[in-house]
Amino acid sequence: MTRGILLNGPERRRKWHDSQRREIVSLAFSPGSSVTAVARQFDVATSLIYRWRDQFLAASSGVSFSPAILADGPACPGLESGTVLITIDFKINSRSPS
Repeated sequence: MTRGILLNGPERRRKWHDSQRREIVSLAFSPGSSVTAVARQFDVATSLIYRWRDQFLAASSGVSFSPAILADGPACPGLESGTVLITIDFKINSRSPS
């Protein structure tokens, strides 16, 4: 027998607080745990747990997408017509162990 939840009213989605999301993600990715089992326990989709994990990782690492800006202007010397030049200005200070 399958069980279902009937949601009445205009709001059909549950709202999870960040603390609840972090708890679920923490449980899902703890050693010996299964994302599928945790998803069933909290009645959420596994894809939602992975999305929350990715959002937390992106927020903590500061990694994000940057917009591409297309500018009209004179062609760069030495490049063929139709060539795309991509310039990336990294402002990251990092050190690697020797």
